[in-house]
Amino acid sequence: MKSTNLLVLAVALLMFPQLAQTLYSPALGDIGQAFAVGPERAGQSLSVYFLAFAFGVVVWGRLCDRWGRRPVMLAGLSMYAGASVLALGVSTFNGLLLAQALAAFGAAVGSVATQTLLRDRFQGAELAQVFSVMGIALAVSPALGLFSGATLVQHFGYRGMLAGLLLLALVLWGWCLCALPETRPAALPTASLRQTLGLMLTDTGLWRAVGLVGAFNIALFSYYAVGPFVFERLGLSAAAFGYSGVLLALGSGLGAWLNKRLLKRGMHGEQLVFTAAGIALLGGLLVLMLQGSWLFVWPMLLVVLAFGMAIPNVLGAALAAYHDRLGTAAALFGLLYYLVIGAGLSLVAWLQDLGWSLLTCGLAALWLAVPRGLRS
Repeated sequence: MKSTNLLVLAVALLMFPQLAQTLYSPALGDIGQAFAVGPERAGQSLSVYFLAFAFGVVVWGRLCDRWGRRPVMLAGLSMYAGASVLALGVSTFNGLLLAQALAAFGAAVGSVATQTLLRDRFQGAELAQVFSVMGIALAVSPALGLFSGATLVQHFGYRGMLAGLLLLALVLWGWCLCALPETRPAALPTASLRQTLGLMLTDTGLWRAVGLVGAFNIALFSYYAVGPFVFERLGLSAAAFGYSGVLLALGSGLGAWLNKRLLKRGMHGEQLVFTAAGIALLGGLLVLMLQGSWLFVWPMLLVVLAFGMAIPNVLGAALAAYHDRLGTAAALFGLLYYLVIGAGLSLVAWLQDLGWSLLTCGLAALWLAVPRGLRS
């Protein structure tokens, strides 16, 4: 399979988990009404998603090294489709949470297996450039998710959103069946999960990457967890919240584009992450000051721009020392940072304060992103 064709398919697969989450976000208000639960409880479905996603990353990543990348991708997408069918038939909120957890477990394959096959094919500076392209694609997915989710919910309620996700999973399954190659090296030994975990637990650089991925993602997804209810309090519609995703995607896309350009000009990834953390902190402070008005959406552009700049550099460098066990290492790395994201979003849903959540994430990211030269 040509590299260009592989990248197109990889873009779609890497976008899938984020599309699945952001399509869900505009439906939170409708879900709350349908199951008679408050904003805090409805918002918990996002934290359930990330916690289940974390354990899915471990299982699928481990199986990537045992079974191969292609069969694992097909199995994960099949599980997501089955969970979506289950979600369409539930009659209680707890049943919906269970279906959401199973769907998240399946969706995790789109993240870990796709990153693993990209690391199979590309290394070093070339891998950083590939992740920059992925960053631009990921910048578009929230806009697609929010807009599509808002449209489906407006016309068909939350079940319309679930049906849309089921269709998306089936399309991706068919595409992978026809076009996804196997990239697992033939001579790759199956690394010990315990040994790999032991190496990673003592790797301070990896823990720093875990914290950075967590901080930037919690900042981004805080908007999707709390935003629908902020818009509701301001008297704005779910459709308006969906349209706001288009604006935010422009900011995230600009961040990913800037990152790609600056990498080509020789700027180091660590410098870009530190700069992005400062931008995220400024955006969080301005959101805190403006969240009583719809104007808070504008400084959110800074937060998503920072996400687009930082994440490709963090992901591209995180597992450079684990090339002999990429699937297993990616599984454990994903488990660690998705547990951080899930726990963080649980607090965000409980606090229901977007400004303070963003400010805290910005401070954490800035502290973690201090370049090594300045730490010594």
